[in-house]
Amino acid sequence: MRNVVLSMMAGAAALMMLGSARAADGVDAIKQRGTLNVGVKADYKPFGFRDPAGNVVGIEPDLAADIAKRLGVKLELVPVAASNRIEFLQQGKVDLLIATMSDRPERRRVVQAIEPLYYSDYVNILLNKKAGIKDWADLKGKPVCATSGAWYNKDVAKSYGPEIVAFDGSEKPLFAMKQGNCIGYVYDQTFLQGKLLEDEWKADYDLPLKGVLPSPWMIAVALENTSLQKLLEETTKDWMKTGFIVNAEKKWGITPTEYSLLMHEQFKDK
Repeated sequence: MRNVVLSMMAGAAALMMLGSARAADGVDAIKQRGTLNVGVKADYKPFGFRDPAGNVVGIEPDLAADIAKRLGVKLELVPVAASNRIEFLQQGKVDLLIATMSDRPERRRVVQAIEPLYYSDYVNILLNKKAGIKDWADLKGKPVCATSGAWYNKDVAKSYGPEIVAFDGSEKPLFAMKQGNCIGYVYDQTFLQGKLLEDEWKADYDLPLKGVLPSPWMIAVALENTSLQKLLEETTKDWMKTGFIVNAEKKWGITPTEYSLLMHEQFKDK
């Protein structure tokens, strides 16, 4: 029995070491493998979503494709969610994450953020046109749908006084808003802009307010994956120099953010 237990422990240790090694795969290992595995969203239009054929497309898959091209390897897009994306990276299921991930101190303790940060979003609110909201202060005392666990829910409630009605994910709060349970949905501005590209929402809803609470997003690799980190830092600077991200926003129907335009202006002559 003791031998069986020891064998199981050894096997578990070997799997942990394998996962750690895979998580730290650098540029040479990726080239040898011939495939770059990138964690992206598949439910966050227009940054990562499924087209009618079921393929994952969007701004971030385009960024991933450019990285794979630079490496001279095939691209494998791996759909991730907020609840599992860091785990996927740590387990070596993906080489990097480009998955609408806000730059937070607790995340920097477990993954390596790529500098400069590739994107920055705002918080905004999708409102029923009949609500008559002209300013964030007009939300005071009114029910506003939100996504459970969003870091900015407390800040919005404290600053502007709405009654936050939280639901899991992004589809449930949208459905609740459509059913009249709240006057709007507070969430990432770019996601809400994407919704306004759909016939289902653009007729009766709008984004009349200016975005607040800027939230930079980061590309992430495993800790100590220095070769991939260096490549991605150089790539991000080149995207900013050439306007690659600005053009991707325009391609997918998003008004380029102040951050994207500012970074392009800053890097274009370097």
